[in-house]
Amino acid sequence: MSPNNNKIKLLIVESPAKAKTISKYLDDEYTVRASIGHIRDLPKSSKNAIDIEKGFVPHYEVVKGKEKVIADIKSLAKKADEVLLATDPDREGEAIAWHIKEAVGLENPQRVVFNEITKEAVNEAIKHPRQIDQNLRQAQEARRVLDRLFGYDLSGLIWKKLRYGLSAGRVQSPALRILVEREKDIRAFVPEAYWVIDATFSPVRSRSSLDNRSEAASGGIPFVCQEVPKTAAEADKIVEQAKTAHWKVKEVEEKEVLRRARAPFTTSNLQQAASGRLGMSPANTMRLAQKLYEAGHITYMRTDSTNLSSLAVNDIKNLVVNKYGEKYSQPQQYATKSKNAQEAHEAIRPTHIEQVKVSVNPLEQKLYELIWSRAVSSQMAEAVTLRTKIAASAQSSGAPKETIGDIPDFVSTGSRILFDGWLKADPHSAGEEVILPELKFGDPLTLQDITSTGKATEPPNRYTEAGLVKELEKRGIGRPSTYAAIVKTIQDRGYVVKENRSLQPTATGEVVSDFLDKYFHKYISDEFTAIMEDELDEIANGNRKYVATLKEFYGPFKKEVDAKQDIPKISDLGAAPADIKCPVCDGPMIIKLGRSGKFYSCAKFPDCHGARTIDGQALEAPKATGEKCPECHEGKLVERDGRYGKFIACSRYPKCKYIKKDENGGQGGAGDTGVKCPECGVGTMVEKRGRYGVFYGCSNYPKCKNIIKSKPTGELCKLCGHLMMQGTKTIPERCSNKACPNNRPDKKVT
Repeated sequence: MSPNNNKIKLLIVESPAKAKTISKYLDDEYTVRASIGHIRDLPKSSKNAIDIEKGFVPHYEVVKGKEKVIADIKSLAKKADEVLLATDPDREGEAIAWHIKEAVGLENPQRVVFNEITKEAVNEAIKHPRQIDQNLRQAQEARRVLDRLFGYDLSGLIWKKLRYGLSAGRVQSPALRILVEREKDIRAFVPEAYWVIDATFSPVRSRSSLDNRSEAASGGIPFVCQEVPKTAAEADKIVEQAKTAHWKVKEVEEKEVLRRARAPFTTSNLQQAASGRLGMSPANTMRLAQKLYEAGHITYMRTDSTNLSSLAVNDIKNLVVNKYGEKYSQPQQYATKSKNAQEAHEAIRPTHIEQVKVSVNPLEQKLYELIWSRAVSSQMAEAVTLRTKIAASAQSSGAPKETIGDIPDFVSTGSRILFDGWLKADPHSAGEEVILPELKFGDPLTLQDITSTGKATEPPNRYTEAGLVKELEKRGIGRPSTYAAIVKTIQDRGYVVKENRSLQPTATGEVVSDFLDKYFHKYISDEFTAIMEDELDEIANGNRKYVATLKEFYGPFKKEVDAKQDIPKISDLGAAPADIKCPVCDGPMIIKLGRSGKFYSCAKFPDCHGARTIDGQALEAPKATGEKCPECHEGKLVERDGRYGKFIACSRYPKCKYIKKDENGGQGGAGDTGVKCPECGVGTMVEKRGRYGVFYGCSNYPKCKNIIKSKPTGELCKLCGHLMMQGTKTIPERCSNKACPNNRPDKKVT
């Protein structure tokens, strides 16, 4: 600690792991603290968080649970003679730094950035502090506000016109549309039959004269017919003609091909490579990469740049020369394909290239080795491959031409590596060698075997997670920091499921995508989404204004949403197939969208409640109570399953929306405890289900938002007046108020 009145230098980062690593590199005068991510954010599910009239001003609030973090930083900042904000070197990091400044009330904090967490990089960054980049910060804020306005307005409309609980997103919806379009292409695909003709030939000469490199020659050389017949008859004709012909080598082509090393990893192609080679999802790849970065093993993992620093290039050169030899070294830089790539950043690379083993975690180590091999191989010489093509043609052998016909040529291809170059560091990219024997023009060949196999053209493949990331990057949708989140979000929403590594839209996902494509095509198009990304980049570069950008978007967008408020609610998705009949009345059925996706409903609903799954299985009708509806006097009361448990309502819903209340104001269903809510005094505590399981909430929701974790006992706490709830065997009853001592009576201080 500094002797100057015990003053300290306070350095703030996002993560505890990052703080731990940096602490090892700094003197005792520095105190390192972590904000543990964002400390402020927009309030959840609230459009009012943004003051549109005053220039799209966001109203942030402290993230729940971060009060202690802020208090700790504020206390340390008062003792410090210097405060350094060392959050990540991107827009998100810049925004976190600004939020720390605002929440803590820092007057003049310094901003330091580094692309790698090494002693040299950290100390060098500290020597060159700067102010918070307001352009970068505003670019992040603009993205956040855009996403909130887009999602809030469109999601609200989807709730009204499709089903409650669905959502739309500025980048998630275009990503979903891409998957749905591919799914429709697959369904519309009409397969075409074709035949592949394979043959095996052997040279007509002694074994000793063959190239001793080939062991496969004794078993024959595989060839394939250059013509692809469309019918079995055509294929059979070629096979029969080939059996009667004499065969010779028509052409031998050998060509040396140079294989250039690939560029170091960017975020997107790291996700793609990790998926293909290691089977990792984009989200898991980024999680592991984050750990490697925070431990100081790799450079910053959110980047679209292929640049390497001159120091890194030199370090890799020395390693290659020492490890593989001078001829393998070929230092080079790569052009970044991304239009708005941040060239100040580096590609993803090891921070200490001499280190091959860095982690005891096997997945982290595998990902590190992938990054290491790509970075090293990028600075190595081209590989040289010899590609060989042998063409075989049929000869008449004195037979009349008409008896032989025009038999297509057969071709065999092979390759072998003459110089491995960069493949030395990345052997997984080499592929399998196919070495053909040395043959020359006119050499006779013997047909050993020939077969034809009927096949059919296949539809396009569904996107994998990595494939979708590649497609998003290609179309300019999203940025390195958002790819993994986009893929994860559409799965978390239930719009997409992963089957055998492929992404398949669900029925709900298709309905939502079709709705948006029909009514808001412009806003989920590739062109519009890419333009918005470009405009956010322009804000980051200081070439575009925050308010003007949001005005240009939100004015027309809001008009479009308002104009669609009068479109009819989509109660059905079309008629069911004619053979699908109602299990109750045997009448026609229609397709509807439920909480679990599409299902068949009787066309006479609500007069008939017959229903089937989309697979055709009959669904059990709501259980009748034997009571008539007291409101419409036509329907019968039935027990239904709702979002928050069972309740009793009219069978004629939605024509009649009567819900039975008990004497306490609750819904009187199986999930209603009958315990009166002490907060509003109107509703009762009802069993509900959320993402984390069963809980109990007031039936007067949303007017009353009282919730407790366990079933209420009906008693009130004698200390605080909150509801008592069921506990465990050792603690049969405890208070629902977390702040009350009766919440954890086992922890009472005696």
